[in-house]
Amino acid sequence: MRLAGRTALVLGGGQAEAPDPSGSAVGIGFAIATTFARHGASTVVVDKDAAAAARTVEDIRRCGGRGLAVVADATDPDQVEAAVAEAVTAFDGLDVVVNSVGATRLGGPEELTLAQWRATLAVNLDSVFVSAQKTLPHLLERGGAIVNVSSTASIRWTGYPYPAYAAAKAAVNQLTRSLALQYADRGIRVNAILAGLIDTPLVYRQLAADADTAAVRAERSALSPTGAMGTAYDIAHAALYLASDEAAYVTGTLLPVDGGLHVRAA
Repeated sequence: MRLAGRTALVLGGGQAEAPDPSGSAVGIGFAIATTFARHGASTVVVDKDAAAAARTVEDIRRCGGRGLAVVADATDPDQVEAAVAEAVTAFDGLDVVVNSVGATRLGGPEELTLAQWRATLAVNLDSVFVSAQKTLPHLLERGGAIVNVSSTASIRWTGYPYPAYAAAKAAVNQLTRSLALQYADRGIRVNAILAGLIDTPLVYRQLAADADTAAVRAERSALSPTGAMGTAYDIAHAALYLASDEAAYVTGTLLPVDGGLHVRAA
């Protein structure tokens, strides 16, 4: 019960219907939201997909936790503001914010249009800025933690040609550090997790194309120094630490959770 008595807002916390036949992969946002709830947090799941948000909250309530599903586009300031207000009203305040919204887009300068480039930055970077803008006034009332889900792709080549995604996540890293120092003396901690090769539905929805699921898993596992992909719960456990009092003196940190992938030169 490391988050007992606290309210956590997880943007991108919905669980979409699994696009891989086995259905074994869960999203990072889902894993974080359900893990937080199991550790006592009243958890507000924000997602632009109402059904996805509802699936996560159903899981939370099934295990005896407190959850609330809220529909909002994380890049829309008005919608995020309304979602935050609903969370604060429902659970009397806000203590933890997780930014888990993200999307990849394959292709470099020769393949992407400027509009596609900007759209990728909006989903991955603007969402974090908008979240901070709308949640900081509430976090400042009693102190709190922001956890941003970034990627090892922000600091290393991971084998996929998605420079827009990599650039956006690199910007998330520096935004994390900037906010951490700006609010360090005001009771707010801001950290980021650099997620490596994680087995999530996003992989099969955005990166696998028409490839066989087993082949995709084998290929990604081979890219990891450990010989296996991580799971969404590996990221969730790191987020739980960063959100808890155990990380009370940790801020401005970029924590790789990638099986050592960030240590490789290429």
